[in-house]
Amino acid sequence: MISPEAADAPESDDWNAWRAYAEALAEADDPRGAAILTEADGADYREVERQWGLDGLRDDGSWHFTWARGFIDRARFRLAPETAPQRRELVERFAAGADVDDPERWESVLIEALLSHPAAARLRGLELHLTDVHHSARRAAEALAARRRERLTDLRFGYGFTYLYEDVRTSTGGRVDPMDHYDAGFVGDATDALWRALPALRTLAVEGALLFHWIAGDALTDLRLRGAVLSDGAVFPGSRPGTVTLPNLAALTLEIGTDVHGTACPVEQLDELDAAGYPALRSLDLGAAEFDASDDDVLAALAASSVLPQLERLRVRSLDVEDAAELAPRFAHLDLSAAGPVSDDAADVLPIVPWTR
Repeated sequence: MISPEAADAPESDDWNAWRAYAEALAEADDPRGAAILTEADGADYREVERQWGLDGLRDDGSWHFTWARGFIDRARFRLAPETAPQRRELVERFAAGADVDDPERWESVLIEALLSHPAAARLRGLELHLTDVHHSARRAAEALAARRRERLTDLRFGYGFTYLYEDVRTSTGGRVDPMDHYDAGFVGDATDALWRALPALRTLAVEGALLFHWIAGDALTDLRLRGAVLSDGAVFPGSRPGTVTLPNLAALTLEIGTDVHGTACPVEQLDELDAAGYPALRSLDLGAAEFDASDDDVLAALAASSVLPQLERLRVRSLDVEDAAELAPRFAHLDLSAAGPVSDDAADVLPIVPWTR
């Protein structure tokens, strides 16, 4: 079987070039050749996976991935608890002699096994739903950054939670306090290398707390955040005047509720949305963002924001305001929506319209 790194895979999407590539693979008895030539009819990549040693990853059930033209095209990871009793043997196979006595490190091994494989060199979409985030977040970032991902346009990264900053339940039933990673971050100083390795990234969704030092990407246009994802507890991605890390970000969504201590997001966080830091921002969705202030105060903070004049669409959690008439002119140029209640006063004077994604 021809190594995918040695093979000269076409750079374009021209089918004639790919057909010639597939025929050359088939002549060399590489099963990818037949798979590529029959993709339109539902290609079977099981033999490819077996020869490349990826069949164990699929059987484990944590990885789900699809193929396109001889390479893994899209992949989704979420640790499968039902196969945990059989996982050690698989981890030992990929860990190359490393210590595997700590099951909370196994997730990292499985993630690295796929992301470091040459078959994943042309990934276009990736979802990483982490469990043992205290080990796997950084290791996953490093595995992604180990090669330049010219085709990866869509990424989802992070871990789930009910209340922000609650303890993370590990795969062994243990607990990790996210605040132990305050400032250092779960990804930490692998942050810069990660974003540099993803030049084509257009859509990013991040979930969790204290993951990255910042978020960056010249091609990134759509960013969806759930939680306080920056390592210092900030909720917005860190692009600012003088250090513009998201020059083409057009749509930003924030979902954040009260944390495990019952505290809502400080309304002062809205001050971070500076026009110079987000020059291309046109759509801001705060429909699922709860701030520690009244709707009147949230509206006033947005009215004072330098980013407001450039917005075309804005959604807030609710508009239960008492006196919106004075601020109404500031919002006249955009489509304003509310996910929740709207007072009669707001409905009378604000340009409120239904929100559409």
